[in-house]
Amino acid sequence: MAVQLETPSVNSTLKLPYTVEGLIQVFTTSHRDFFTSVMAQSLRIAGQGTSVLVVQFLKGGINQGHEKPIKLGQKLDWIRCDLPRCIDTPHLEESETESLQKLWQHTQKVVSQGKYSLVVLDELSLAINLGLILETEVLSFLAKRPTNVDIILTGPEMPKSILDVADQITEIRRSQRP
Repeated sequence: MAVQLETPSVNSTLKLPYTVEGLIQVFTTSHRDFFTSVMAQSLRIAGQGTSVLVVQFLKGGINQGHEKPIKLGQKLDWIRCDLPRCIDTPHLEESETESLQKLWQHTQKVVSQGKYSLVVLDELSLAINLGLILETEVLSFLAKRPTNVDIILTGPEMPKSILDVADQITEIRRSQRP
């Protein structure tokens, strides 16, 4: 006899005696080489059966875009801008600006639909600081997200307004070793 276990989907209604609220977490640092720890956390959570979306707004170079997410396992979707390069300047070609905005609109749409339980928005602070995504739009997005969705925001120099709404702030420092 075979037994099939069924795990509840994100959209199912669980009969819990309390409400599970998602957290807004910020990972920030003065350098740009800490994504590995956030990605490891995302992979671990996806491996436990939770649906995860990782969005890299400023990374390109792999001809991807939101129409072609990379599937890492059954529960983790990883998307980047459909750009031929990584963004490091506020001066973009019109097609690059359009690609970035499409990715931002797609991200807002799938989060509002409750498709993912954890959403990682990588280097979002840089996109804000370069003027590519409006800080007010990010704040509105965070306020309107389904209450059960966890959001991880990464990047250096996170705007104070976003730090103010965060439930957890992790500042990553390099240790000085002799």
